[in-house]
Amino acid sequence: MTDAASSSDKTPSFEMTWGSSTSSGYCSEEDSDSEFEQYFTARTSFFPKTRKPNLNVKQDEQIDCGKQELTTADIQQKVKEYNSQINSNLFMNMNKDGSYTGFVKVQFKLVRPVSVPHPKKGGQDAGGRKASGVKRRTSFYLPKDASKHLHISSRTSAREVIEALLKKFTVVDNPGKFALFERSERHDQVYVRKLSDAERPLRLRLCAGPSEKVLSFVIKENETGEVNWHAFSMPELKNFLRILQREEEEHVKQIVQRYALARTKMQEALAGSTPG
Repeated sequence: MTDAASSSDKTPSFEMTWGSSTSSGYCSEEDSDSEFEQYFTARTSFFPKTRKPNLNVKQDEQIDCGKQELTTADIQQKVKEYNSQINSNLFMNMNKDGSYTGFVKVQFKLVRPVSVPHPKKGGQDAGGRKASGVKRRTSFYLPKDASKHLHISSRTSAREVIEALLKKFTVVDNPGKFALFERSERHDQVYVRKLSDAERPLRLRLCAGPSEKVLSFVIKENETGEVNWHAFSMPELKNFLRILQREEEEHVKQIVQRYALARTKMQEALAGSTPG
């Protein structure tokens, strides 16, 4: 990758090693022609199921990699050691200006769907009508545990890595919805830390070495406590409301059936009992 700082338009160049990225599911819109956006999802509930906490996962633990300042000689030595430990062609390379380039693997751990531009077919939409000025989008869930390799520079920030991943997938969601995390396994414990926007993932990769157990990168939703509903588009919010309505109706149905069954059993017990 051309170094980010040397780019004439100050936009870093990225490359990606592609794998399978297809996603299956059903269209959650009952009448997609009347909406601006289509949602394809294999999920059946808007609210995530309650999961038992993983006692071996520790949040916000600072990983030692990348804390120390490195001289040019240190970097050259670490690059040499790094390249000697890998058995693929994903080498790191030094540049004359002291920067270096290499690959980082990012694993996707997304809970919510992502949005991409609606496919265009000859200026017409899926219903055969001419495309209007309204921008249509399609949202779907990325495959579970999908991962991608990015070729980046030592000057590429975590924020730029997120933006590059979204660009490669043509995801139109706000990059602020996502965050990059580092994950490390040590002594049967898993340590996870959210990277700041300015941190340099390739520098962390170099200091940690190529082992994914020592250090790996994960992209997740940028959870800050309460959901920032203002960050979602109007079609997304409308779709969420439809899902909530279906869930509410299903819960009401289940409760009514439960009470009806209890009532029937009580009535049967009353009919079969003898006076006194």
